[in-house]
Amino acid sequence: MKAAELFVKALENEGIEYIFGIPGEENLDFLEALRKSKIRLIVTRHEQAAGFMAATIGRLTGVPGVCLSTLGPGATNLVTAAAYANLGAMPMVMITGQKPITVAKQGRFQILDVIDMMRPITKYTKQIVNGNNIPSRVREAFRIACEERPGTAHLELPEDIASEEVEEHLFDVQVSRRPVADEEAINQAITMIHQASLPLLLIGAGANRKRTCVSLHAFIEKSGIPFCNTQMGKGVVDERHPLFIGTAALSQDDYIHCAIDRSDLIINVGHDTIEKPPFIMKRDHKKVIHVNFSPAEIDEVYFPQLDVIGDISLSVDQLTKRIKPQSHWNKTFFLKTKEELDQYIMNKSTDTRFPLIPQRIVRVVRESMPADGIVSLDNGMYKIWFARNYLCYESNTLLLDNALASMGAGLPQAIATKLLFPTKKVLAVCGDGGFMMSSHELETAIRLNLDLVLIILNDHAYGMIKWKQESMGFKNFGLEFNNPDFVKFAESYGAKGYSIKSCAEFEKCLETSLKTKGVHVIDVAIDYSENNRVLYEELKEKTCHFLL
Repeated sequence: MKAAELFVKALENEGIEYIFGIPGEENLDFLEALRKSKIRLIVTRHEQAAGFMAATIGRLTGVPGVCLSTLGPGATNLVTAAAYANLGAMPMVMITGQKPITVAKQGRFQILDVIDMMRPITKYTKQIVNGNNIPSRVREAFRIACEERPGTAHLELPEDIASEEVEEHLFDVQVSRRPVADEEAINQAITMIHQASLPLLLIGAGANRKRTCVSLHAFIEKSGIPFCNTQMGKGVVDERHPLFIGTAALSQDDYIHCAIDRSDLIINVGHDTIEKPPFIMKRDHKKVIHVNFSPAEIDEVYFPQLDVIGDISLSVDQLTKRIKPQSHWNKTFFLKTKEELDQYIMNKSTDTRFPLIPQRIVRVVRESMPADGIVSLDNGMYKIWFARNYLCYESNTLLLDNALASMGAGLPQAIATKLLFPTKKVLAVCGDGGFMMSSHELETAIRLNLDLVLIILNDHAYGMIKWKQESMGFKNFGLEFNNPDFVKFAESYGAKGYSIKSCAEFEKCLETSLKTKGVHVIDVAIDYSENNRVLYEELKEKTCHFLL
C-alpha cells in the first residue's frame, strides 16, 4: 500500500472519527486514502477554524482531535490553533503537507521550515522521511498529545513520502498508567488540612477530567469543605452544590477574593499556570497545597508549601479516604460569605433595559439552557460575566478559553461540540469582533445540517480592550468599527437571522431558536457600561465589610 494509506490506517487505529481541514495538492495521496476510510473529513473554510474544531474534540473526549492542511500558508494558518490547543491543554494532532523532499520540482515555492515554526508551540513536531516510520510516528504523536499536560503534536507528510510503497504494520494503542502520589505527601496534606481553621478547595483547569469530577464530589461530600473554581474549572463539581461559593473570574480584588484572602489553607486541585491566576499569593499566614500531575512552577505569584504530585483523581481519592471533618473548621463563615456574594454577583440580573446588560444576558441564557446544554464562548468582555454569573451543572458545559484566549474560537468550538453531541443543545456566544474572525464557518455548520444557535453581542467595538482603555483613564481611540447587517449576513448562508429590539424579544427568540432545527443567528445589542460600574468602580470601593 501507499504510505498515505498506512497513515490513514494508523489514524483509524487511534480511534479517529473526524479530520477537520483544507487539503492542498501535496495532500492528494492522503486525501484519496481518506476517501476510502471510515474517518469523516470535515472541510472547513479556514485552517485556523479546523484547528479550533480539532482541539475541541480533544478537550471534550480526551482523544486527540485531528486537523489537516497543506504546506506554506495552510500550515501557517494553523499556528494560532496550535497555540490554542497547547496552552489550553487540549490534545490535538496536526497533519501538514510538504513538497517532495527527495527531488525539488518547483524550487523553494511555498516552502517554509514548518517543523521549526511549530517547535515552540507544540509538544512534538516531526517530518516523516520514511513511509515505514509512519506507524511509530503517529503512535508517538498521539501518546505525547495525550500525556499530561495534554497539548499539540504535529506531523509533516511530504508529497513523495506519501506515495511510497510500504508494508502494513501498526502499533497497539497502550493506555498509560499515571504515577500515584507519594504517601508521605498525602499524609502531610491531611495534617495541614486538619490543622487549618478555614480550609478552602479551589478547582482549576487540570481537574476538568471526568474521573476527577467524581473524585472531587466525593471529597467535598465527606469533608464538607467549601469550594470555588477557576474559569476553566467551572462545572467540575455542580455549582448548585450548597458548598460552592463562586468562580474566580478575576485574579484579585473581586468579591470572592474576600473569602479566598481570609482562608488560611487553599487546597488547589488542578492549578494550571497557563490559566490567568485565580488568586495572587502573598507571603502571609496562608498556606497552599498543590495537587496536580506535575510540580508547581514557582514564581512571585504562586509558591505552594506542599506538592502532591501524581494522577489528580487518585490523589483526591487518597485524601478522601484519610480526611476527617474537624469541629474547628469555620464552615459557617464561608456559607455566610456565599449568601453575601450572591447578592453582589446577581445584582441587576433582572434588569430588562435595552440594549441588554451582561448580567441579564447571562441569566436569560442560563434559564434557557438545559442542565446538559453546552455554551461555547468566544473571547471578549462577556467571558468575565459568564465566568462570574453563569452556574455550570456539569463539566465542560461552558467552553471558554482562559489560556491563549484567542478570538474567533466560539463558532468553531460549537460546531465540533454539536458533531460530538447531536442531541444536546449547543449555543455559541460571540462578540461582534470575534464572530467576524470565523463567520465564514456558518457555511460549514449549515452544510453539516447542524442544529445550532449563535448569539452575537453587538457593541461595534473590541469591548474588552475598550473597557481596559477606559479604566486606565485613556481617551476612546482605535477600537470601534462598523458591522454588516447580521440578519442578511446569516440569511445569505441559509441560516435564520434575528435582530433583537427588547429584552422580552430576546428571551422569546432564544427559547424558540433552541427548539427549532437549523442554524439560528441572534443579533443583540449589549450595553457594556456595567463593565466600568461593577468591575472598576464598585470593586475599587469593595471593603469585604460582610466578613467582619
